[in-house]
Amino acid sequence: MKAFGVYTVGRLLVFVGAGAVLYLVGLRGFVLVLVALLLSMPLSYLLLAPARAAFVADVERRLAQRRARREDLRTRLRGDDETAG
Repeated sequence: MKAFGVYTVGRLLVFVGAGAVLYLVGLRGFVLVLVALLLSMPLSYLLLAPARAAFVADVERRLAQRRARREDLRTRLRGDDETAG
């Protein structure tokens, strides 16, 4: 879950950074938050591509482990034992 944390913190930092720049430009209130949100989405997509790829790889790895454990459990419950013959 480290990859999830890195990606989430990165998204928040991009949003806060965009908000800070927009604040310096002169935007305030709801407009500041809305524009920062709209601006941070494509910026996050571009800037956090490696972190997103690591997060996706982590999720895929965990799904593969779950599938393997589930199949192993099903095999044991059916009584299909490779050593029996």
